[in-house]
Amino acid sequence: MKDQNDIDPVESKEWQEAIEDVIMRDGPNRAHFLLDKAVQQARAAGAMLPFSATTPYQNTISPDDEVDLPGDTEMEWRIRTINRWNAMATVVRANKATDGIGGHIASFASSAALYDVGLNHFWRSRSTMHGGDLVFFQGHVVPGIYARSFMEGRLSADELTAFRHEVEGKGLSSYPHPWLMPDYWQFPTVSMGLGPMFAIYQARFMKYLHNRGIIDAGDRKVWAFLGDGEMDEPESLGAISLAAREGLDNLIFVVNCNLQRLDGPVRGNSKIVQELEGAFRGTGWDVIKLLWGRGWDDLLERDVSGKLRQLMDETIDGDYQTFKSKNGAYIREHFFGKYPETADLVKDWTDDEIWALRRGGHDPKKVYNAFLRASKADGQPTCILVKTVKGYGMGSAGEGLNIAHQSKKMQVDQLKQMRDRFRIPIEDKDLEKEVPLVTLNNAQKAYLSERRKELGGSFPVRHHKVDKLEIPALDKFKKELESSGDREFSSTMAFVRILTTLLRDKQIGKRVVPIVPDESRTFGMEGLFRSVGIYNPLGQNYTPEDKEQMMFYKESKDGQVLQEGINEAGSMADWLAAATAYSTHGEPMIPFYIFYSMFGFQRIGDMAWAAGDSRARGFLLGGTAGRTTLNGEGLQHEDGHSHIISSTVPNCISYDPTFSYEVAVIVQNGLQRMFVDQEDVYYYITLMNENYQHPAMPTGAEEGIIKGLYRMQKTSKPGKKHVNLMGSGTILMQAIKAAEMLKEDFGVTSDIWSATSFTELARDGQDALRHNRLNPMGEERVPYVTEVMQGAKGPVIAATDYMKTFAEQIRAFVPNRYTVLGTDGFGRSDSRENLRRFFEVDANHIAAAAVVDLWKEGVLTEKDVEKALKKYEIDGGKPNPRVS
Repeated sequence: MKDQNDIDPVESKEWQEAIEDVIMRDGPNRAHFLLDKAVQQARAAGAMLPFSATTPYQNTISPDDEVDLPGDTEMEWRIRTINRWNAMATVVRANKATDGIGGHIASFASSAALYDVGLNHFWRSRSTMHGGDLVFFQGHVVPGIYARSFMEGRLSADELTAFRHEVEGKGLSSYPHPWLMPDYWQFPTVSMGLGPMFAIYQARFMKYLHNRGIIDAGDRKVWAFLGDGEMDEPESLGAISLAAREGLDNLIFVVNCNLQRLDGPVRGNSKIVQELEGAFRGTGWDVIKLLWGRGWDDLLERDVSGKLRQLMDETIDGDYQTFKSKNGAYIREHFFGKYPETADLVKDWTDDEIWALRRGGHDPKKVYNAFLRASKADGQPTCILVKTVKGYGMGSAGEGLNIAHQSKKMQVDQLKQMRDRFRIPIEDKDLEKEVPLVTLNNAQKAYLSERRKELGGSFPVRHHKVDKLEIPALDKFKKELESSGDREFSSTMAFVRILTTLLRDKQIGKRVVPIVPDESRTFGMEGLFRSVGIYNPLGQNYTPEDKEQMMFYKESKDGQVLQEGINEAGSMADWLAAATAYSTHGEPMIPFYIFYSMFGFQRIGDMAWAAGDSRARGFLLGGTAGRTTLNGEGLQHEDGHSHIISSTVPNCISYDPTFSYEVAVIVQNGLQRMFVDQEDVYYYITLMNENYQHPAMPTGAEEGIIKGLYRMQKTSKPGKKHVNLMGSGTILMQAIKAAEMLKEDFGVTSDIWSATSFTELARDGQDALRHNRLNPMGEERVPYVTEVMQGAKGPVIAATDYMKTFAEQIRAFVPNRYTVLGTDGFGRSDSRENLRRFFEVDANHIAAAAVVDLWKEGVLTEKDVEKALKKYEIDGGKPNPRVS
């Protein structure tokens, strides 16, 4: 049909013939180059050409550009089929032992060839010759990875049988968990969406270490295996622009596009491969599409009409899934039968031959070529979109079915189908009893061993032995341990001074990694811009507007500060990459990530949990902490619960210090525990932006600061009218003020207790109770709170800038009457004074609470209570701030 818009058909034909000639002589890549140049020139001249970020629904790599798969392909097929079987058997056997224990068969079934090719030919383990590749395994495929290690002799049959039975200490974890299997798994990945982001920032941090001269990254790669359904998580795509912007050619995403979520199609009415290609190509990634196995090459070569290509483009994912859940006859009728031209292509084919057509992810040669091209990337990250069938090989137990993800068991007839399909050497009588594991013969074992030997050794494997660091002694922070005199500053400024000292330290200064989202000036850290620089792999190719100022904005290729912009999740991923560098690179780094505390644990709580699983080591600093210190910012910015959330991470050590010497002691102790003793913990420290005077550290206070409680002011001879005022963070200053008020107004004396960590105190107390319960006949263990407060006279009033639950944690261990004040409820915008009055944690409320408790204990009179309520303006009818 003539195109009515074509003003010169002859010229158009000449252009088309010219392109055909280029393709014949120099191939499609040359044609693409020329057309791209032509489009650029046309756009530069003002032509409004349409843009498409997608390419036809075909393989990116043409058959002519492929190389042969190295090694013994028949041997690898045989081993791969046994791996498939053993992966299935691992899950089925576990569920026979304990019904409902769970597990997944279908995910590895769809991606077995991907992992087989990677483990046989690409993924290098760390050795004296190579730093090793980093691989983020898709969480649901772990039975297949365990089965591979079983075939290699790394895991025993008993361990495979104990899959998901971990309590006795010999089982295998359900997913990749470094905390549970510290010598095996490198990264936790099953919290969907976090793996992609973590992989990007691991690749970025590898470049950071290389550019700063700490490691030689060489040709090391970071591989992330993801599911197409997982890509719906915002975090999965949220950082891909960073990878392109920084040219992370050491990063490879492999997205297993089996077209199915957990319950059904990922994109039933469209095409997830095309959608993802557009997202990645549009951002600047190289995208390799691997959709069709070798059986399709002949059909496409004979597709002179172009109808097969058209059919591939217009068929939607819901139909593609249905085809692979049926049979060859169904595909002949409903796919090829749509057009006479496509039906003619397979008219001489049997239904079995049509059914044998494979998707690209099940063709090891195609997979090898995709991986090979990705591993040679230069200047940009690579995304491989691999089309597979979920549950491939499971037959009626789940192949291409919506139920595939939930399949944990297989009936005997289904086992026989799978056995026959992959020629597994098991007899019928053995299947009646159980699902046997299949071991390799000597030749197969030798082949696997040789493959891994060439790649540096076992994989996956996690390394965690590193040299101890020489950290500065506490006296290196002398200024923070002394009184500030009349000078007032915040605990944030105290931390910045400590950080500066560490950055200047000759032993560990280069290992310190300051990380800030986009608040350096808020935290008083702009001095680091010039002193150590902001990391940018491109350096600084512009003149900053503040160049003439002393603390100008300085970016450099070897900069030390990671400044992520308004990006808490990215900053946390940065921190996690640095906090696990001792394991991934053999280089212990000391990351300090400072952020608004409200936008820390609340926003990135799942990442903080993953950090615990990852055995991360480093410091998180919650700045402008507490519900009432960030006056004027209101509900969304005021934090009264980050310590509650941090307490849920078992190996997160949390502190809410008040004074500069407390911050110094805590940081130095953290350095000792994490980088000398090499404990797998990390620290969360809250910091305030309120200025006040800082006293000198009391003699012998270090132990109490670390354990969580010490008496900083003690009355020499307390009388009957005596209380204990306890606080943390900025509210401790209110407690000190309340003590002065009580003395002046009622003659009440007070001991002042600084509770640097209610969380650590609670953990100690709970551990003591557990010990006593389990060892009733042994020596009773006394909680630290109980021990240190023995003999303390009078009631205890505890006040913090956090929810009451924070201080309530230790109620069971306090031997005295105990009253807790806290900041329950949503934040407000106002002055600090008004906010503390509103939340009932100011000096007036602390003093009034003390008077009430002394009255309850018969020390003060009812008139004293009435006087206190009036003098301190306590309104008994005031609405509860928790619900108002």
